[in-house]
Amino acid sequence: QMAIDADLSAGMIDEDQARSRRKELENESSFFGAMDGAAKFVRGDAVAGIMITMINIIGGIIIGVVQHDLTFAVSAHNYTSLTVGDGLVSQVPALIISVAAGLMVSKAGTTGPTEKAIVAQLGNYPKALAISSAMMGIMALMPGIPFIPFAMLSALTGSAAYFLQKERTVEAATKANEKKNSQVKGPAAEAPASAMLAMDLIRVELGYGLLPLVSSGEGNRLTEQIKGLRKQIAAELGFLLPSVRIQDHLQLQPNGYRIVIKEIVAGQGEVRPSMLLIMDPKGQPITLPGERTKEPTFGLPAMWIDKRHREEALFRGYTVVDPQTVVTTHLTEIIKDNMPELLSYAETQKLLDEMDKSAQKLVADTIPSQVSMTGLQRILQNLLAERISIRDLQAILEGVAEAAGQTKSMTSITEHVRARLSRQLCDNNTGPNGLLTMIVMSPEWEQIFSESLVGGGDDKQLAMPPSQLQQFIARFTAVFEEQARMGETPILLTSPTIRPYVRSIIERLRPAQVVMSQSEIHSKARIKTVAQL
Repeated sequence: QMAIDADLSAGMIDEDQARSRRKELENESSFFGAMDGAAKFVRGDAVAGIMITMINIIGGIIIGVVQHDLTFAVSAHNYTSLTVGDGLVSQVPALIISVAAGLMVSKAGTTGPTEKAIVAQLGNYPKALAISSAMMGIMALMPGIPFIPFAMLSALTGSAAYFLQKERTVEAATKANEKKNSQVKGPAAEAPASAMLAMDLIRVELGYGLLPLVSSGEGNRLTEQIKGLRKQIAAELGFLLPSVRIQDHLQLQPNGYRIVIKEIVAGQGEVRPSMLLIMDPKGQPITLPGERTKEPTFGLPAMWIDKRHREEALFRGYTVVDPQTVVTTHLTEIIKDNMPELLSYAETQKLLDEMDKSAQKLVADTIPSQVSMTGLQRILQNLLAERISIRDLQAILEGVAEAAGQTKSMTSITEHVRARLSRQLCDNNTGPNGLLTMIVMSPEWEQIFSESLVGGGDDKQLAMPPSQLQQFIARFTAVFEEQARMGETPILLTSPTIRPYVRSIIERLRPAQVVMSQSEIHSKARIKTVAQL
């Protein structure tokens, strides 16, 4: 069932194929369940018959020897003969029980009356009737077996098999002629415009050399990893991704792949399906034999090695990943970078509809009286653009309701919502030591940015001279590269009014860099200032 759902979510099969496979799986499960129950019932009856036979023989011998003063040989002969007669008589109900069990198994997994199900099954398999006819014909010729009944049954089943097979042949010929005639009549009807204009939101295209990543019989298939990725994104960002379609592309290199977001190529790379990718976390050269390359997601130095070197690579402390994980990691980063585009109007409505009943009053009071659905969509897209989870949608709506009464600027409302999520933001960026490491913007740069803002509301823009902008970028790069060499990943702290505009500049240099304002620092967060920008 999980494999069928995984193939459906990956786009490998459609809903009709999934429904058919589920029906086959249900029928198979019902059949084996009925078979198991019938086998246990018949086995219990057989065991009981054997126990009764043994008791009759042993008990009869004891009674004959002890009570009737018979010799052991005479007693054994008499009571064994009586037991055999009793056993032959008891086989009649045993035969009836076995036939009933067979009927019950035949009825399993089918709908309708039992007689119709059995007739339909026999009619669908003329070969089974032919084999039964041959077996009964052989038994009719055996000595000691009544000839007439078995010969009549053999003739009946043989005739039924012949006529059913003849009917099958005629039906197959008729269908072939109909198919041939339909092809001669003309081309198939053109697909509807909606089907031709349909767009895949997320698609992974594979070269023909990477098809084993999907069709592999091993448990670590690409489809299963993508299914796990959808669950991971839902847990981290509170947004259920649309289905990821996987298809082959003959124009790609055999080992190449590319990731398409809304019919636009967002990333591509190459993997070796029968090898492993290793990287050195320390950045040192890799000394194992293999093919040097660059990791497609982050562009880090890496190497493709043979699978037999896996244990040695792990012993040396290298990071070892399989080709499926390489593609899935690349897909994860591409999705996170394009998450705002994937949150459509329909998905926003679905998020609201799936909220708890206790929160529906809040939704009704906020949408659309305080903010429109498109406005809420833009606010959520602003949060997702900086990889902030929207899972706590109730807190987000409360923040929107508070800010909407004071301003209609989507940027200002987003900043207020971020302040409401301060505990979540601080927790997400706290290091392993429990400290929130930060670099503080200097008062000089704060003033420069504030004086460079022009306009009001959503029309407010940053109009900084190019020379000052270059100075800020150079200073930012130098400070954060120095902290990276020291093993720190600090956030940049600014004032609330300029934070969105500072972020708009930095995201072009370091898309994953976190920029927070003073109002987003939770009161109980433990902070550590390492430098000033």
